[in-house]
Amino acid sequence: MTLDNKNFLKSRSPYQAPLSKRKALKIVESSYLAAATSLIWMALYYLPIGGAFFRLALPLPLALLLIRRGVKTGIEGVVICVMLLATLMGPLRGPLVLFPYGLLSLWLGYSWQKGWNWWLSWSVGVVIGTMGFLVRVFVLSLLVGENLWVIITRAGAALIEKGIDIFNLPFIPNMTQVQMVALCLVITQEIVYVLCLHALAYWIFPRLKSFIPTPPTLLENLISLEPN
Repeated sequence: MTLDNKNFLKSRSPYQAPLSKRKALKIVESSYLAAATSLIWMALYYLPIGGAFFRLALPLPLALLLIRRGVKTGIEGVVICVMLLATLMGPLRGPLVLFPYGLLSLWLGYSWQKGWNWWLSWSVGVVIGTMGFLVRVFVLSLLVGENLWVIITRAGAALIEKGIDIFNLPFIPNMTQVQMVALCLVITQEIVYVLCLHALAYWIFPRLKSFIPTPPTLLENLISLEPN
């Protein structure tokens, strides 16, 4: 082999220079936080207990990754998580982590990194959470062969009936009104859920040397968590 060929192969070698500390940390954090998110998703999906805790924890690792390492690394973490779950759980169940948890982690991490007001990150997060919930219900309905939205509709109808009984109203709801109440229940759930994500991140992330904006004055008493 000639000297020119040796120099050419050396220049094309991927091992010509060691990784910098920053790149190595990006790779390690992306892998570990994506794996942590995958484990939480599998626990949420398969374990019969701890669902509320797992739901609250699910978007936070990838949001933390985005805050610490930037948007590109955050997206890479989400892609790694989806690929891992698609391998472990199948091509339908695995990618469901995106709806809404993966998309929420990207949005919240980006808005927290930019220092945007809680009202903006919260309101858009509620929209993402609601749309993701509806997508998840649709896909799961296809998987099980039943319309799972009926369960939420029944909860809406039960709420209307209870209100009618309490206030003794001469009112008979139609299906459109029941559906609207069911959708309001979903939106209310997401309002509380996304606010809890903000509160947990405000409490936990500073201990990991990653900071998010302070809550608005109106919410300070409601959050009542000391970040430092």
